[in-house]
Amino acid sequence: MIEDKIKDLLQEADRMAGLPSPVSANLSAAVRHRAHRRRFVNLAALPLAAAAVVLIAAGIWNLTIRTTETAPERDRITLLETQLKQLQVKTDAALNLIQKVLVEEQKQHSLDELEAQLASIPDPLEEIQKQVDKTAFILVYHADRLYRELNRTDSAVETYNRVIELFPKNRWAQVARERLSDIEKQKI
Repeated sequence: MIEDKIKDLLQEADRMAGLPSPVSANLSAAVRHRAHRRRFVNLAALPLAAAAVVLIAAGIWNLTIRTTETAPERDRITLLETQLKQLQVKTDAALNLIQKVLVEEQKQHSLDELEAQLASIPDPLEEIQKQVDKTAFILVYHADRLYRELNRTDSAVETYNRVIELFPKNRWAQVARERLSDIEKQKI
């Protein structure tokens, strides 16, 4: 819009200036022409000065428009910076939460590993029961050797009775009872 006005002013100045006059070899004509040209330049200077004033005014006006346009842009930039800070706070909170979840997950993983290790440890009661069975078996085996190989019936009976006394609910106590019954039958 401003550019169109400037173009119109410049075109009007060109029309007023007219076409250049032909060059003549006559010096007096050249001097007159020069004087005429000076008057014309003086007359043409006025529209050019006006055009310069219009250009300066247009530049100032454009500068004020830019300044007024930048105020909303500054507000928008400030708003965007505020939103960016809020997003940063939310991101930091989310990262903290993720880190806490990872720590809890690691604790759970460690707990699972400990439970697996605990599960791999045999039950102490079962181990004790195995040892009891083994001991009762050894006593019955010893009594059997006393009775069958060494013919020491009294010692064998005593050992069988000891198995029954020490391990009354054990399966080897039942075996000891059966062997005592066999020994009693043989005596009769």
